Amino acid sequence: MKREETIDYHLKAAWHAIARMYNQQALNYNGTMSIGYALLNIPSEEGAPAMKIGPLMGLEPRSLTRLLNSMEEKKLIYREVDKNDKRSVKVYLTKEGKKMKEKSRETVLRFNEAVREEVPADKLEVFFEVVQTINQIIEKNNIYEKATV
Repeated sequence: MKREETIDYHLKAAWHAIARMYNQQALNYNGTMSIGYALLNIPSEEGAPAMKIGPLMGLEPRSLTRLLNSMEEKKLIYREVDKNDKRSVKVYLTKEGKKMKEKSRETVLRFNEAVREEVPADKLEVFFEVVQTINQIIEKNNIYEKATV
């Protein structure tokens, strides 16, 4: 089977193209796609527990720490000990963080508009169904149980 015939090749190629596009756009604001995605996952006013951001983004604790440190250095966020649970740290957006979050939101919405202008709604619906099915297959976590090595 050629790589162009595999499902994962097309998913990976599309995701890499999207990531490059978002990173190129983020450079205009001294950011990255990861920073933009993190900002979108932090509620603007109430903040978020630091340890809840990582799972939303699929990040390991060490990677999350590096990302949050970078965001703090850029003055996009600040951290405070949670008043209700002293063991927990909450992440809040600064004024600059809120501005960059809005730019990130606009960037994502513009991409979605561009795709929706080119791809008919019925085809997008099928695409979403297929991706959801692929995720369900992966979540079952038994794809390779019957395979012999």
